[in-house]
Amino acid sequence: MFNRTRCLQITAALASISLVAGCGLLSDDTDAAAKRITVGTTSAPSTLDPAAAWDGSWELYRNIFQTLLAFPTGSTKPQPDAAQSCEFTDTANMAFRCVLRKNLKFSDGEPLDSKAVKHSLDRIRTINSQVGPKGLFESLDKIEAPDPLTVVFHLKTPDATFPYVLGSPAASLVAPKDYPADKLRSDGKVTGSGPYTLASYKEGTEAVLSGYEGYQGFANRRNDALTIRYFKKSDEMVTALKSKEIDATYRGLSAAEIKDLQSPASHNQGVQVVENVGAEIRYLVFNPKDPQVAKPQVRQAIAQLVDRGALVTKVYQGTAEPLYSMVPKGVVGHKTPFYDLYGNADVNKARKILQSAGINTPVELTFWYTTDRYGGSTADEFTELKRQLEESSLFKITLRGKPWKDFQVGYKNGEYPVFGRGWFPDFPDPDNFIAPFVGKENAVGTPYENATIQNEILPKSRRESDRAAGTREFEQAQQIFAQDVRLLPLWQGKLYVGAREDIAGAERALDPQTAMQMWELYRKTSW
Repeated sequence: MFNRTRCLQITAALASISLVAGCGLLSDDTDAAAKRITVGTTSAPSTLDPAAAWDGSWELYRNIFQTLLAFPTGSTKPQPDAAQSCEFTDTANMAFRCVLRKNLKFSDGEPLDSKAVKHSLDRIRTINSQVGPKGLFESLDKIEAPDPLTVVFHLKTPDATFPYVLGSPAASLVAPKDYPADKLRSDGKVTGSGPYTLASYKEGTEAVLSGYEGYQGFANRRNDALTIRYFKKSDEMVTALKSKEIDATYRGLSAAEIKDLQSPASHNQGVQVVENVGAEIRYLVFNPKDPQVAKPQVRQAIAQLVDRGALVTKVYQGTAEPLYSMVPKGVVGHKTPFYDLYGNADVNKARKILQSAGINTPVELTFWYTTDRYGGSTADEFTELKRQLEESSLFKITLRGKPWKDFQVGYKNGEYPVFGRGWFPDFPDPDNFIAPFVGKENAVGTPYENATIQNEILPKSRRESDRAAGTREFEQAQQIFAQDVRLLPLWQGKLYVGAREDIAGAERALDPQTAMQMWELYRKTSW
């Protein structure tokens, strides 16, 4: 398939140069840029400091920071990474101990010991960023570091999901000398211990990564260097892939672009598409601070009108499927309570809901979405939602979009009556599709306090080390979500990686948190 000239070019581009027979020898001064793999995405980090991100920034964190535990490809339970072992030391799931690998060091040479672990996680709670991951550590009481290799987490309440949290990028480990205990790092640099170091970074443009030779963990790095390019528009990313400016794409492809990349014409241009089962979901959030949205009948009427089938057919063209619960298909405990309660879209039922509450129509609402986080189909999705609701004559919808950085500030400040969000799981457990959305301080910035979920369902399920044993509790929580309609699930997506034909490893590159494990990518060679 390849001629000798191309064979030489590919060999020069290998991320790992252990096999070069058949294509000639590599010279010592081979251009490093030729070895580099370049990945495109529309999901640029909002910050480089893990204490201030609970979003797509985790994509980068997974590759440059280490965590005590992690999720190797194919795993559904956390496995050791910076730790050599971790376990609950009591039957109540309230004390969790990890023993670190020996001689771990951050990229600046500073030791990664138990004090560094304590510092990394304590600062998340101390800084308490409005958009940070503090909410994932609600069950944590205190951290002890009895010796350099041992760290003990004492929990306020039993929590069998705590190891899963430690396996997420929320628990990224940072060097104490470079990351203040009480404020965010502000010099635009990174000091981690993950598979890669951040060689350079241009906000919103690119992150240049180099393999970290001092890394000790579960990842088997298949390449030595890569660049992540951040695109504002997905069509520009697709053009870059086809023109060989980048080697792979992830995050942000529209349905039309996926179909295009799957076409014979794209295949003839040397492009392949790898499809993976995904737990990515999209949903609407209703803010009860708005006088109209505060009325449950308004929310229920919207739930009665949304036609998910039409939405995914028109906008996502088979790359997504309707979702009737916040817990997606494929996750333990998944049910369809929104379909059970509201059935198919029905204008007459929606009208009766509003009339019974004496609500005048059309109800005027503004729907907000982010223009640069979830891909090129987001605007079309909201246009379709507007069409469906206005076609009923019961609603008048105004659409507004903002870039992610401005958008997340707005929803955290409670400025939007209705807004769209996406959720990529922090860890593969049904708890992570329930707990982040309830409480005074939650992942969507609109307080949703439900005593049954918070005080009964979650505590009971978290006492179960066998996560499947909590199925009944999660089914009950899903039913409450459907009755309250504070969140409205819309669709569940598949995961797609577009890549040049000489790139391998894409089928292994997605972990259960849907973050791309860049170290799995490598260039093929032929003899």
